Amino acid sequence: MTTPSGHTDAIAASRVIGTSVYNTEGDSIGSVEDVMLDKMSNGIMFAVIGFGGFLGIGEKYHAVPWATLDYDKDKGGYVVPFTKEQLKAAPAYSIKELTGADGEAARNASFDYYQVTPYWH
Repeated sequence: MTTPSGHTDAIAASRVIGTSVYNTEGDSIGSVEDVMLDKMSNGIMFAVIGFGGFLGIGEKYHAVPWATLDYDKDKGGYVVPFTKEQLKAAPAYSIKELTGADGEAARNASFDYYQVTPYWH
């Protein structure tokens, strides 16, 4: 099975982490810092995208639904279908908050904010 952009649907997490992420305007917005796995459904809860900061200080982390990331070969990174304004207003967390309550609070807020159909329903 392939993704909307025609890529295969399997990839090693080690290849995803560190990959640049771009918004709909083509601006670099950060990179994939991690992926959160849903151990009960064997799915990916969300990608952890790091925005801004300097040497890890002041960096915000956003939970972005995995299904919204689409790899763009020309950019060498993922593109999300959101504007700069949407991303700036998105819920932001510390790494610890992303994993609190088994990640469900961040996951639910992310899927609600970006209006993405939950994979767990």
